[in-house]
Amino acid sequence: MKAQEIIRSLEAEQLKSDLPTIHVGDTVKVGVRIREGNKERIQPYEGTVIAMRNGGINKTITVRRVFQGVGVERVFLVHSPRIASITIVRRGKVRRAKLFYLRDRVGKATRIQQRFDR
Repeated sequence: MKAQEIIRSLEAEQLKSDLPTIHVGDTVKVGVRIREGNKERIQPYEGTVIAMRNGGINKTITVRRVFQGVGVERVFLVHSPRIASITIVRRGKVRRAKLFYLRDRVGKATRIQQRFDR
C-alpha cells in the first residue's frame, strides 16, 4: 500500500458526513467549541461566507461579519473537531466564487440578495 493511500484512508475516517451544502454568499451560523479552563462551551459565529476552498479534509470556509463597526473574518476548517455545527441561516444569490469586494463596502452596500430556489 502506498503512503498516499494510507493518508487518504485516515483522512476519510475524519470527514464529517452531517454537513449542509454550503455555497458562497450564504449566511451561516458556525458553532465553535471554546475551552475556558476545564469547561467547554459552544460559541455561535454568524456571518456571510465570502470564500471557500475545497481540499477534502482541508476544506475551509471564510466567514465575514461586522462586529462593533469592524469587519471580522474567520477561516474555519469545516471538518475540524472544534466546529460543533454549521447551520445555514439564509441562501445568498451571488454570481462569483469569491466575495472579497465586500471588504470595501460599508453598511447596506454589503447586503446580498436572498436566493429561494436552492
